[in-house]
Amino acid sequence: MADDRTYVRLTLEVGEDDHGRTLREVLRRRLGVSRRLLVKLKAEEMGIVRNGRRAWVSETVSAGDRIELRLPREQSEDILPQPMDLSIVFEDEHLLVVNKPPGLIVHPTLGHYAGTLANGVVHYWRERGEIAKFHPVHRLDEHTSGLVVVAKHAYAHQQLAEQMARGEFDKRYLAYVYGCPPQLSGTVDAPIGRSDAEPHRRVVRPDGAPSVTHYEVNEVFPCGATKLNIRLETGRTHQIRVHMLHIGCPLIGDDLYAGPDPQPAELARKIGNVIQRQALHASRLVFRHPVKDERLALEAELPEDLRELEGVLRSWQKEN
Repeated sequence: MADDRTYVRLTLEVGEDDHGRTLREVLRRRLGVSRRLLVKLKAEEMGIVRNGRRAWVSETVSAGDRIELRLPREQSEDILPQPMDLSIVFEDEHLLVVNKPPGLIVHPTLGHYAGTLANGVVHYWRERGEIAKFHPVHRLDEHTSGLVVVAKHAYAHQQLAEQMARGEFDKRYLAYVYGCPPQLSGTVDAPIGRSDAEPHRRVVRPDGAPSVTHYEVNEVFPCGATKLNIRLETGRTHQIRVHMLHIGCPLIGDDLYAGPDPQPAELARKIGNVIQRQALHASRLVFRHPVKDERLALEAELPEDLRELEGVLRSWQKEN
C-alpha cells in the first residue's frame, strides 16, 4: 500500500460519459494530467491503479471504475534549509501561500544561494517532517511584498501553471505612485521588452511582448501622490513598474524606474525614512485549487513600511 506521507494520491470514478475511453484520455480529460507527469506515473510500479490493480494508460475503462494515481513526493535537495519567520496565508497538502516581506528573493539564484524564501520554506517543511518540493508558481521582485504561491508537488504545479498561462489567476496589487493617472480607472496596453542600452531594465517598445495592466485610483493623497489598485492581465518582468512610469506615475521608492523628482525635499526625506524600496504590494490572489477545484480568494496584509508611507502621504498637507 502506498504511504500517504511519501505519495500524493489523486482519485476519480469513471462516469458514463467516459465509458469506453482509454485511461490516458480519461486522465487528460478529467484531471488534466500532462504527458510529462504521465511518464513519471508510468515509471512507478503502482503509479496508476484501476480497481486496486496496476493499470496501463492504453486500457479501455468502464463506468464505475475507480482510478487512483500515486505520485511520489519529492524534496528540494539542492536548497539549504534555513530557519525563517514565515507569514503563511494558506496551506494544505498540495500548496502553500506566503505573504513575502520586502527584501526577500523568492528562489536561490547565482550568487544568492541562501537567505531566500525557498530556504525558509524548505526548513519549515523539514521541521514538520513533511516531504515536499519547492515549486514557485510565480515570483515577485525582491523588493515587492505580498502573496507568493508555492506548489508542493508536480501535479499541483502543473495545474496552477496552466491556470496562469490561461489568464485564470486574478492577481491584484496595491501601488503608491507619484502623480495621478489621467483617469480614475484605465488600462495600459503597451508592449514591454529589454532596453538596448541597459539589458537589466525593461521598457515600452513596439517589438516587445504584449503587456496589459489595469488600474483604478484608490486614494489621492494631499501631497499629490496616489494609491492605486492594479490588476495584471499579463505577467511581464517589472510590468507594473514599467507601465506606471510610462503613464507618468512612477512608483514611490523605485530607483530603477524613477521618473522626475517633483516632490519637495522635506517630503522626499520623510518618504526615505520609512521606505527603501518600490512601494508595491501583491495584495490579493484568486484562483482555483489545483486538486479540489475550489475557488480560493486570498489576501495579504499591508506591510509596516507601506502603512507608515500612507501616514506620511496623508499628513503632509496638514503639516505644511
